[in-house]
Amino acid sequence: MGVAITVVIPCRDDAPYLAAALDALARQTRLPDEIVVVDNGSSDDTAEVARAHGARVVDEPIQGILRATAAGFDAATGDVLARIDADSIPPVDWLARVGAAFEAPDAPTALTGPGRFYEVSRAGAWAGEHLYLGGYRFWLTLFLGHAPLFGSNLALTREAWLRIRDTVHRDERRVHDDLDIAYHLTPDMTVRYDRTLVMPISGRPFHTASGLGRRLGWGFRTMAVNARGQWPWQRWSRRRRARRTP
Repeated sequence: MGVAITVVIPCRDDAPYLAAALDALARQTRLPDEIVVVDNGSSDDTAEVARAHGARVVDEPIQGILRATAAGFDAATGDVLARIDADSIPPVDWLARVGAAFEAPDAPTALTGPGRFYEVSRAGAWAGEHLYLGGYRFWLTLFLGHAPLFGSNLALTREAWLRIRDTVHRDERRVHDDLDIAYHLTPDMTVRYDRTLVMPISGRPFHTASGLGRRLGWGFRTMAVNARGQWPWQRWSRRRRARRTP
């Protein structure tokens, strides 16, 4: 019997995107065992769209992406917690590939992959994929000692979440949930980056300088709140020791 997968989607005032994401999940060759949509204080019909598509709605009125993701992970019942954004459009085999990775003998603790941007020019999509996400992956791998998680396209075991959920900065509104969770993965937990596990996502963060600046600012803020005891040489050393421990 395979693993049970819960898909968690934090959402705030993104009902049209959410409908497209849920339609894509309904077309998966391996259907999710559960879908949890976290309504993070929406003023639109996010909750109604979610329920119409058969998703379970979790209400988290206090706004904050990490708080919303944590609420969804807390509520999930699956063995594997797969997280996408409302503007993600999972390819039809996405969940089948996620399931296969976690059912394999060498299953990782967490799985992540890249994004491919739509709603942006070809040049913008290239820059977003190779400079923005590529730079994020390169530099944060050096800082973390493993590949960073990408919130539009990640999955981790429920067991891992239960171990770290009380340590993440869920009350910090100006942090990236994926990066904060990545910081809190313990040295014995493994992260697999699959460059072929591509997730189409909206390029709207690049539509304005302020939107891009806000995301970058949140990234530095996430690193700052996690800096104590988490310097790169400390993290790499702990991971080497964990690999040597039988």
